[in-house]
Amino acid sequence: MLEKIDLNKKVEKKTYRKSMDEAGERLGLLQRECKAAGIPIIIVFEGMGAAGKGVQINRLIQSLDPRGFDVYACNRATEDEQMRPFLWRYWTKTPAKGRIAIFDRSWYRSLQVDRFDGLTPENMLADACQDIMSFEKQLSDDGTAIIKFFLYIDKEEQKKRFKKLDGSKETAWRVTKEDWQRNKEFDRYLQMNEEMLEKTDTDYAPWTIIEALDKDYAALKIITTVIDRLEYELARKKMASKEGRDTGALTAREHFKNGVLSGIDLSKSLTEEEYKTRLKKLQKRLSELHSEIYRLRIPVVIGFEGWDAGGKGGAIKRLTSQLDPRGYRVNPTASPNDIEKVHHYLWRFWNNVPKAGHIAIFDRTWYGRVMVERIEGFCTEAEWKRAYLEINEMESHMANAGAVVLKFWLHIDKDEQERRFKERQENPMKQWKITDEDWRNREKWDAYEEAVNEMLVRTSTTYAPWIVVEGNDKRYARVKVLKTVVDALEKKIKEVKENRE
Repeated sequence: MLEKIDLNKKVEKKTYRKSMDEAGERLGLLQRECKAAGIPIIIVFEGMGAAGKGVQINRLIQSLDPRGFDVYACNRATEDEQMRPFLWRYWTKTPAKGRIAIFDRSWYRSLQVDRFDGLTPENMLADACQDIMSFEKQLSDDGTAIIKFFLYIDKEEQKKRFKKLDGSKETAWRVTKEDWQRNKEFDRYLQMNEEMLEKTDTDYAPWTIIEALDKDYAALKIITTVIDRLEYELARKKMASKEGRDTGALTAREHFKNGVLSGIDLSKSLTEEEYKTRLKKLQKRLSELHSEIYRLRIPVVIGFEGWDAGGKGGAIKRLTSQLDPRGYRVNPTASPNDIEKVHHYLWRFWNNVPKAGHIAIFDRTWYGRVMVERIEGFCTEAEWKRAYLEINEMESHMANAGAVVLKFWLHIDKDEQERRFKERQENPMKQWKITDEDWRNREKWDAYEEAVNEMLVRTSTTYAPWIVVEGNDKRYARVKVLKTVVDALEKKIKEVKENRE
């Protein structure tokens, strides 16, 4: 495919200067309009080595207000980055609404450079490709404009540019032995890039091939493409606003009517003696497993959801009481702050993904999107309906990176909740735990139950299962949580050891 591209396209200097001046003014205006409209923009620069990505990025940003964009040079993952899912370092760099993020190389290196160097195994390519497409789809559905450029030059031109760079002390460092190897095996590397382009060219994040032999022609094509896309996004948002619909709306899905919670036996309980014996044994075993997952570099993600006063705090306290505090972190999730609100709703959770060998515990999670945000109207119907798939894809990516992902729903009945609410009100040491909002949420019990039932059905997967915990008896609930975590870690440790033998 790429070898058939006409690389002889050029533009005269006079035409280039005049056109770039006009385009630059237009781009600056569009940047301001996109900022006012709250449109986040991602611009990706990929391509063959020495194709001029740095030069073209520099030319593009000359027309932009530097206060409104960030440029990220994405080289090989650091040791810290390697200990997390590979998309983590890109999720944390996604732009806020109205800002521009420019990537000099990106998440696509796993499908090209890392694949060529043997860092991405062939049997992992399909998963990596799917993770990337899910990542871009989630951002696009949330209103992000994604513009992707692939700069192409042929083998001889690349070789000539490498030699020129190599011949100067000031630039020789820019050409590595890996670059020369890719030039030597140009056709094989080119084939990898063609496969990447074919598999990841979508209507929401299309590739634009840039004929990069003539740098002026390339610069003009890049800025024109960016202008066209931003004009389209602004017009689309304006039209959607007039028609009163969501710009990222997906086809509506029917509500699940499955009553998962109605089948839970809340009479389960433990005596005080049974509780103490089992608690001590499980906590000791979990402490041992904590050391083992650190040694084997297994990341663990544990999410807690449940009714108000359902016992999340108590379960988390018993779960962590015997763990090394250097190896875990509890992340309480409150309402998003001003910075979090201008990012994709998953952004703040990606920022707390644990590194390999560590445990991240979330006291309330990303599932707020399909519960409180859905019920209280903090997001549109289209946004919470597409969140099921987005969440499944995020958890799939974590699991593909080797993580154990567990999600607990702590379930109590309405009478038990009322009893606990009143107990908190009457106890001066616990009054801080109860608010007027808790009582208001209780009035919407039926709506929340419907949302929870749908959530459990749609998002309980083999790689990230929901565990409904019978919580009317706190002792039984705490032991069940501990036992589930211990069993899951033992299973994962066994799998890892067997795969390494």
